This record gives sequence, C-alpha cells and structure tokens, in this order.
Amino acid sequence: MRPHVELIDEKDLIWHVAELPHGVGQARQRNLNYCEETGEASLMVEFESDWSRPAGLQAAQTEWFVVEGEMRVGGELLVKDDYCIAPQGVLTPAMEIKAGSRVLVFREYGDWGFTPAQADGENRNPAHELVIKRASQMDWYEVTDPTHGSPMDFSRGGTPVPGLYIKLLHHDKVTGFYTRLIRAKPDWVEHPLAHHPCYEEAYCTQGSFDYNYGQMWPGTYFFRPAGVRHGDFTSGPEGTTWLLRCDGRLVDWYTDNASVEMHGTPVNWGPDFPGSEPPVLLQPVRSRSMGPMKDPSYQ
Repeated sequence: MRPHVELIDEKDLIWHVAELPHGVGQARQRNLNYCEETGEASLMVEFESDWSRPAGLQAAQTEWFVVEGEMRVGGELLVKDDYCIAPQGVLTPAMEIKAGSRVLVFREYGDWGFTPAQADGENRNPAHELVIKRASQMDWYEVTDPTHGSPMDFSRGGTPVPGLYIKLLHHDKVTGFYTRLIRAKPDWVEHPLAHHPCYEEAYCTQGSFDYNYGQMWPGTYFFRPAGVRHGDFTSGPEGTTWLLRCDGRLVDWYTDNASVEMHGTPVNWGPDFPGSEPPVLLQPVRSRSMGPMKDPSYQ
C-alpha cells in the first residue's frame, strides 16, 4: 500500500533511473510516493536529454502533467500545466519530450510495464481513448459550479465554501477517481479539521499554504490515506495552486473544536526515565525541509 507522506519537498528525495521502458534518451525520477507491492507511484520525472518512445500500452493507468518544458503526444504539443491520461487498455501514441522538461507521472492500478503496439492495431480499446487537457488554456471555475462537472463536495451543512477554483482534468464517473488543478484565493482561510472517504494527494505548483502539518510551497507534496484528519488551512498572500488527485469522490467530513487527548499511566517512559519521549498519534513520512511537526498530536 502507499505510505502516508506529509509533508515532503521533492528536492530532498534522491534521483533514480526513470522507469520508462522502451524509451530512447536519459531520464531520472524522484519517488514522491511508491507502492512496493503493486508498483503504483507518483513521480517527478526529469528528462536529461531529448527523449522519445514509440506508441504502446502501459500496464497502469498513467497520467502526465507538464511542470516545465514541453512534450509531444502523437503530434499534440503539451506545454507547462498541460495534461494527458491513458487509462488501462488505451494505446498511448508515440511520445517526444524535450531535454530539461519536468513532468509529474502518476501510475494507478499497475506498474511501469509498457508494451510497444501499433496505433491502428487490434490492441486499441475504442471504448476508452487517451485524453489531453490543455489546462494552460482552460478557465478557472468555482468548485461548486455544477455546469462544469465538478465532482467535489466542498460543502458544509449545504453551504458552499467560497474561494476555491478548479480546472477539472480527469473524472471517472464509475469509480469517482479524479484529477484537477485547485486554486485557493489569496489569504483563503478554513478552520475546521476535515477528513475524506478517499485518498488525497497534492503537489504544490504555486504560492504558499499553511495547515496543521506545516507549510507548502512549490515543489512540496503530500499523500494522505482515507480518514486522516487535516486542516486549519490558510493560503498565502499570493494564493495557492495544487495538482490534486483522489481515488474517489471527495467529501469533506468536518470536525469543529477538535482535540486529541491521551490518558494512561506511563510504565517505562516519562519524567522518571531520562531520554524517553511521550508517544505521538501519527508520524507520517516527512521531508527534512519541513522541520518538526507543529503539534504531532493535532490530527
């Protein structure tokens, strides 16, 4: 299973050879989040030279989001903030990516496997096609705007939460899985803690953001399993933008006046035992750039 990561700065992670079989060129990856059991992963891939790969089938549902540079997918040019997704069983056209480009790559339901195949061959699944979204050219819409298909539920007692905007990139209406860009307006504040019935992960692309686990800035990332409380949100004076993914419909379950209390009699820890420390409720994977938790017991 994927670990709970909160927070990391991607520059603190080591580089690995990129898991892009049948590619020609040099690329490396940082593992933002990696499932050792299934190969599902969230990766920052940096292309050290011009890189190309023929058309084929990927073992996993695979998403590509251009952070810097440009890539061509079957002749279609994608630039900064543009996106494409190939569900399982969908043939991915030939790709070309320029040296120096940085691309977020997400694998779901499978590993790095790739089988070259012809674009007009029998391997193509016509029921599900590769989707390209030029988010660099899309407008922002309020998350509660039903005319643009937002699957999110940012409601609290039926009252919309203002100040959040969306560019919807992918939504599976069967599973509820979706990917989107989210923007918080400058100095946006939301105090109560929230948790969700789905996992939630985000990579910050712009601005700053403060919440109970620390502060985000461009290049910071979290992966939060279902049910983990988080909150007391404050966006910076320049606003905040994230690429955000969930494996189901995002419902906000809120908790006001939250506190975590721990009761009991210490056995072999406490003031009478030098060097011992009190227990914490949760200690997720965390980057050294984040510094210590503001309050590890505050979930």
